[in-house]
Amino acid sequence: MEEDIRIYIIEDDEVIMESLQFLIKEELGFRLTGGSVNAEDAILALKYVHSDVLLLDVSLPGMNGIEAIPLIKELQPDLNILMLTVHEDSDTVFSALRNGAIGYLLKGTPPNNLFKGIRDVLQGGAPISPSIARSIVETFRVENIPVLSQREMEVLIKLSDGNNNSQIAKELFVSANTIKAHIKSIYKKLHVHTRAAAIRKAMRKGLIK
Repeated sequence: MEEDIRIYIIEDDEVIMESLQFLIKEELGFRLTGGSVNAEDAILALKYVHSDVLLLDVSLPGMNGIEAIPLIKELQPDLNILMLTVHEDSDTVFSALRNGAIGYLLKGTPPNNLFKGIRDVLQGGAPISPSIARSIVETFRVENIPVLSQREMEVLIKLSDGNNNSQIAKELFVSANTIKAHIKSIYKKLHVHTRAAAIRKAMRKGLIK
């Protein structure tokens, strides 16, 4: 007979904590080993209470959940830490995973999906809420950044400052036709057809501020 999956919870919201505790106690094959409302109390408790999975919130009073992960892993290196939080931004997700979390689920995840995620963790999986997974994919979908020549960058910056062709030509000591050629090349590399579009795209890609 398989042993129950032992679960510890760190959650400061009383309603959510009680709901999670109830769900775990009612689910066959799961056993609640304890719960804490902050990371500091949990770290003390986890010196003595061994669990298989830790459900960990990010926003906690005092030390936040991400900061607590390395300290918890020192106590129980084999403990599978599964984030359960409202935070969806990629910086928070990556910070949690870098620090040692094995999965990242959002609060509001249906109980069946939560239990599946917990089981997946113990089978070598890394459960992540669909919207979080999509965010991660988008983060890694890096667009090609156009390579502009030094002169093209100078022209682009002056365009963004509101200068017309004649003004730019005068400041760069070249002819207006030369500036037109540079602008045409900039449009081609940025895949745009107007100055406004070129400036917007250049700013979006971090070429200019």
